[in-house]
Order: sequence, then C-alpha cells, then structure tokens
Amino acid sequence: MKNIKNSKNVFKQALKYMPGGVNSPVRSFSAVKEDPRFIKRSFGAYIEDIDNNIYIDYISSFGPLIFGHGKKEIIDAAKNALDFGTTYGACHMKEVKLAKIISKLMPSMEMLRLTSSGTEATMSAIRAARGFTGKDKIIKFEGCYHGHIDHLLVSAGSGASTFGEAFSKGVPNDFIKNTLIANFNDLNQVKKIIDDNKDEIAAIIMEPIPANMGLVLPNDNFVQEIRKICDENRIVLIFDEVITGFRASLGGAEQYLKVKPDMSCIGKIIGGGFPIGAFGGKKEIMENISPLGGVYHAGTLSGNPVAVSAGLATLNLLLHENKFIYKDIELKALQLKENILSEVKNVSINQLGSMLTIFFTDSSPKNFDDVKKCNFKDFGNFFRHILNQGIMFPPSQFETIFVSSAHTEKDINKTSEVCIEALKTLEIPN
Repeated sequence: MKNIKNSKNVFKQALKYMPGGVNSPVRSFSAVKEDPRFIKRSFGAYIEDIDNNIYIDYISSFGPLIFGHGKKEIIDAAKNALDFGTTYGACHMKEVKLAKIISKLMPSMEMLRLTSSGTEATMSAIRAARGFTGKDKIIKFEGCYHGHIDHLLVSAGSGASTFGEAFSKGVPNDFIKNTLIANFNDLNQVKKIIDDNKDEIAAIIMEPIPANMGLVLPNDNFVQEIRKICDENRIVLIFDEVITGFRASLGGAEQYLKVKPDMSCIGKIIGGGFPIGAFGGKKEIMENISPLGGVYHAGTLSGNPVAVSAGLATLNLLLHENKFIYKDIELKALQLKENILSEVKNVSINQLGSMLTIFFTDSSPKNFDDVKKCNFKDFGNFFRHILNQGIMFPPSQFETIFVSSAHTEKDINKTSEVCIEALKTLEIPN
C-alpha cells in the first residue's frame, strides 16, 4: 500500500471548507471507496501526489492533455501570454486566429463563440437552436453528459451517474419538461419521440461518440440516420464534442464519422489544459446571436488570452508538427486493450482512437442501460488495486481512459501487466 498520509491530512482540511472536500464530485474517489490523492505536480505521462507517489496518469484531466502534462510549447505559449496581461475584457487578435483554425478543422463551425467551459458552450448552443427555430423541446440521449445545466441534467452520465444523481435535486420540473430522453443507438425510439412531438423539437443534442458513460460506440449509420431525421424534420443537430473534438481525429467525431452537424460544442483540447469552450455552427444560426440578433451570449473571460494562447499552441502542434500523433496514440490504446483481453475474458473493452473504457460486463455496452449492468463493486476493487501499483485511471466506471503522446511503450506494458494482475487477483473468472 502506498503511503498517503499527507493526502489524508489535507483532505480532512478540505472537508471543512468544500462540499465533499472537492470542487468536482468525481475527484473525491468516494465512488470507488478510496481516499483522493492531492497532486503537487505533473510531467509527461505522470502525476505526483503530495506524498511523493508517482502514477502513470490516464485521467489526463478528463481529456484535454493529448500531449500529456507540461508540453513545453504549450507552457511557453501561456507564459509568454502572461507577459502581456491576464485578461482584457476586450477583443484581441489571438481569439480571431483560434476561431479561424477551429472553423477550418471543423467545417460545421462556420461561425463560433468562445466560452470558458464546455458547460457554457452546450448551454449557449441550446439557446441558439431554440432562438433560431422558435421551438422549445430538445432531445438528449440517456447517459450522455452535456455539463451541469439545469435542462440537461436529465438522465445524465459522467459524475451525475457516478453518484446516482442522473436527475439532480434543485432542478424544477418546469426546467426539464421540454427535455425528451432517448436511448442511444435506438433509432426507432428517436423517430417515435419526434412523431409524438411533431413540429415542437428545436434540437437533438448528442455526443456522437459518447464518452461520459464510459466509451460507448455508435452503431453503424446511427449518427448518419440521426442527421437524416433532423433534416427531414427541420431539427437542429448539435454535436457535443467537448471530449471528442480534436481527440477522435484532427477534425473530431465530425470528421471521423463523416457527419456534419448544424452546430458543435467543443472544449478541453482547444485550451491546452486551460479553461475554455466554444460553440458554433451554420452562419444562419449564429447570426442570431447578440449583437447581431436577439439570442444573448456573453462572458467576462470568454476568449481569455492565456487560454487562447495555450489553445493555439496545441492546435498548431497537432496541425504542423505531429502529423502522426493520432496513429501513435491509437496504437498505444489498442495495444493496452489487446494486452488485457488476451489474458482476461470476462471484461469488455470499448476503444476508439486514444480513448477506451474497461467495462466490468461480459459484452460491450451499446447504451446506458447496458453500462448500468456493470459490476461496480469489481470496478472499485480493480481501481484500488491498480492505484496502489501506480496506475491512475478515472475513478468511475462512467468515465473514459485517455492515452496521450507522452505515454511510452514501457508505460503501456506496465499498465497492461498491472491491470491483468489486478483482474486475476480479484478472481474475475476467465
């Protein structure tokens, strides 16, 4: 067992001042019956806690760190930006450059607005879709998480599901009465909901490749058919690519699946580890946003120059200096998956690109109902075992493992060995 005396002591202090001792629920590790680690530094593929324990990190801050921790070019860009100020409350040239690159790489975003988080991006996209269509109802998929917005905290994934709060307290029924829920990968149900609410649906918002109930893969042509249904019914299709944007491919899930939505929401990678988000879409929709139109959006720190500078450095690295990064990180994730499945049969692993999830169930989940059948007790035992062997996976069955370019073959091999040992030690039958 690792010594975590200092983390335990700081956690006791944190509990006095912050609910649950944390600023985001999943960090508490309570779902896996473990004490949280308090981190003092990160570098490459590793994080180090205040007890000097070093872990191979696959949380990757839940997605932004495609190059791992402390990539020099990104750090330098942020440091240089600080020499010119922390925030302006005014326009600056770099936000235009970032918008131009994003629009080029994700053609669905003909025009876009920067925000300070993915939650703000999805909130604003929904408002824009409603303003454009004049309709109120939206469809979301069970288990997909779109941030902690009142009208989207319905059948939500990620931390909301980790703590059994897919429906959050404090959300009035009037806020969610216009949010309709469908099962992911169930086209017939989507069609029925639309038929039952004819000409009332403003938008369908979806993670085209869900990564907030663990990684769940869309059936062949599922997303393409959703696109067709939206066209036939004049419904705005919104992709939530806060995780998959610039992660599933350079052009995100939009490029990977060859489906162009009407609007997209992104974040994480476009800030290089700093707080940022963006929403955008067709010009005819975005031109309804103030000051051009009557849909209001604003933000004191939107387009923050430090975050934008880090984001520019990240996207420029992806564009110009790392042409083979996506193949590299995909092969590492695939190697980890194949190594484990070659030794252990009664878990399933969904993997796409550099993302994967080990599900404690016999078959790969296709929707949230399938994910809920996982053995969460076994997941907790597994998590604690590998954590004490120096492997940091996300502390929830509902989250996704992220491989970065900083992970080495040695890291992948060690991780594979520790995972296999843990699964066999826990006597999960082969």
